[in-house]
Amino acid sequence: MKDVMFYKDFIGSIHYSTEDEIFFGKIEGIDDLVSFEGSSVEELKASFHEAVEDYLELCKLNQKEPQKAYKGNFNIRISPELHKQAVREATVKGISLNQFVESAIKEKVSASKNN
Repeated sequence: MKDVMFYKDFIGSIHYSTEDEIFFGKIEGIDDLVSFEGSSVEELKASFHEAVEDYLELCKLNQKEPQKAYKGNFNIRISPELHKQAVREATVKGISLNQFVESAIKEKVSASKNN
């Protein structure tokens, strides 16, 4: 499991530099580089929240829509055989491949939440 934290629908990565003895991270899932750091977990959290707020404010000042980490679409690479099996299952169920994949992901996510 990767160490991350969440604030206002943004994800922040968490890393530690043993050389500098400091926690650091960046906002994940956006094109802009927005980083933060802190010498304790509390400082890191506060710095992450401040970085998100600064990013949102900068976007507002520049009349730019803040980039959302998730747009609801993504590409995956799977074997041709698995692709074929998924299409067949979706067809048998009378749903699109998109709906089939979404259902499978929901099922897997729900199962992992219960563990």
